[in-house]
Amino acid sequence: MKVIKLKSELMLELADLRFKGLSIGFVPTMGALHQGHISLVNRCIKENDVCVVSVFVNPTQFNNPVDLEKYPRTPEQDCEKLESAGCSIVFMPSVEEMYPETDNRQFDFGGLDTVMEGTFRPGHFNGVWQVVSRLFDAVDPDKAYFGEKDFQQVAIIRYMVKQENRRVEIIPCPIVRDVDGLALSSRNMLLTSIQREKAPIISRMLQLSCSMYKETTVENLKDSVIKGIEVDKEFKVEYMDIVDGNTLRSISSWDETDYAVGCVAVYCGSIRLIDNITYFNNSK
Repeated sequence: MKVIKLKSELMLELADLRFKGLSIGFVPTMGALHQGHISLVNRCIKENDVCVVSVFVNPTQFNNPVDLEKYPRTPEQDCEKLESAGCSIVFMPSVEEMYPETDNRQFDFGGLDTVMEGTFRPGHFNGVWQVVSRLFDAVDPDKAYFGEKDFQQVAIIRYMVKQENRRVEIIPCPIVRDVDGLALSSRNMLLTSIQREKAPIISRMLQLSCSMYKETTVENLKDSVIKGIEVDKEFKVEYMDIVDGNTLRSISSWDETDYAVGCVAVYCGSIRLIDNITYFNNSK
């Protein structure tokens, strides 16, 4: 496994591999890798000749400087996990390497950024577009792999690829959960032991809502999920929305869509966790 820190070196290495006719898969990450990331890596390795993983905490997608500062960074452990998984190349650039000059680009998301995460994290998706477009420029992958825990982000990336007419195929991958149901996240390591013990209430309430949505209204279901999570005063739901899985627009009745997804963001103390569940998808 090669660890590369310069874009020029990465592009030269990949150009040689591409010249040899090898397919290139890409998994962009912000590090602090867990089994969810490794599941993306495993699929990437299975479906491509070369697996490239980036480890870069992107400052432009954090609207809260404190959140950026406390975001977990474990580069040595990340490299160990990636080498064990069989990754070909790890790209670990510095901020200066990724942004030699300030990136002032502003993007039109076609409304995908005005709901859920976009409402509560202004500028977040603009920063995601900035960094992913730069990473795609450097890697030029055939396929790129993203976890569905970041459901809205996957929709944004697909939109970006279409707008920029890129050839890369976006591969969304299922949420990986711990044995107690909590969606794996790098932020989980910031939870106290007591918070970690309680946090699966988020996934339990989503699962429960999936079993009862046919018997109630959209609004009642949202209220039930929020109340169920906030039974413990340490939990505060920032939003719970049920949306069309393609447009991300909120629905008010089940017959408005053939693809309904429930998305939630919850503060456990000061740690923000997100999760989602698909109620039905008849659009395939």
